[in-house]
Amino acid sequence: MTDTNTERNLKLHMRQCIQKVATGPEYSKDLSYEDAYYAMRHILSGDADPVQVAVYFIALRMKRETDEENRGTLQALVDTSVIQTAAVDEILDVSDPYDGYTRGVPASTFVPVVLASMGVHAVLHGLEQVGPKFGATHHKVLQAAGINVNLTPAEALAQLERIGWTYLDQRQFAPRLHDLIPIRQRMIKRQVLTTVETMLGPIRGRVKTHCMGGYVHKAYPPIYASLARQAGFDSAMFVRGVEGGVIPSLQQAGKLFYYYDKGDVQQRDLDPKEFGLQADVRAVPLPDDLPAAPMIGDEIATTVDSDALAARAAAMGIAALGGETGLMYDSLVYSASICLAHLGRYGSIQEAAAAVRATLNSGKALETLRAAA
Repeated sequence: MTDTNTERNLKLHMRQCIQKVATGPEYSKDLSYEDAYYAMRHILSGDADPVQVAVYFIALRMKRETDEENRGTLQALVDTSVIQTAAVDEILDVSDPYDGYTRGVPASTFVPVVLASMGVHAVLHGLEQVGPKFGATHHKVLQAAGINVNLTPAEALAQLERIGWTYLDQRQFAPRLHDLIPIRQRMIKRQVLTTVETMLGPIRGRVKTHCMGGYVHKAYPPIYASLARQAGFDSAMFVRGVEGGVIPSLQQAGKLFYYYDKGDVQQRDLDPKEFGLQADVRAVPLPDDLPAAPMIGDEIATTVDSDALAARAAAMGIAALGGETGLMYDSLVYSASICLAHLGRYGSIQEAAAAVRATLNSGKALETLRAAA
């Protein structure tokens, strides 16, 4: 089959997929795994009509994406991304929301640093800015902390093997997906890419790869678990986290869903008191003195300036890594302890939490951050 015929067939396939999913609430049909896969491959090729792309994504969202549609879309992204295997037996992939944080000061940027300082190789990935939230992203927080956020895949892999953690930007490991950001921003609303892009796992362990993600709405743990298995994660844990991230509420009980060896999903309750934590707020609150957000594009804006919020998160995160106690410190203790317990590094969550506190107090975590600067 010639390239011309392939392109023509993919365009025809795209039209057929739109006809299936965009025929209203009563007559829309679900796509097969293969349908979703090839539709996404066409979109990633750069040859798709942007109007058709927007119609396709919105129609899927209005219909509600199925498991097969999610998995097919994810596999197309994996197959067009740079996925590497590290010279490390086990890797933890921190799959936090790419659109960032707007309701509190994000702490999860520094969870991989804490884990690396405790012997767990960890990968963080994201991008600079994307909707629907346009929040303070890991890219912006690390950049404010003086860390290079534009490492090539090879450079990120080398850093991971050298110091135990790395950040890899979507622009570097999934450039075709990153090229879709302009149309995503024009679409305004969340769509399937927002759900699946965090599950790519750009660096894998040579023996096992684990995933740590977050969610808000109760329907999502089984969705993320299925995506994690599709991506090849050997184990996964999904925290009901603040703003969908990997840090649970510091104020009230939460939930953790998890699986081992690609098996069935299990659930356990989380209580911050079990970790020696007590707070009267859910997360690190927004400082009162942050400037308002500038307008983005066609008057879409977050409530606070994401760059200013990222700078504040960087300063507070660096202080916590150096042992300064407070809500940022507690957030790192909570999330890192959950992960360490899941990986079986300690006999109990209390032991894990004590070990995290000792690491932060020693300054070792701060040294691990500075090693990347």
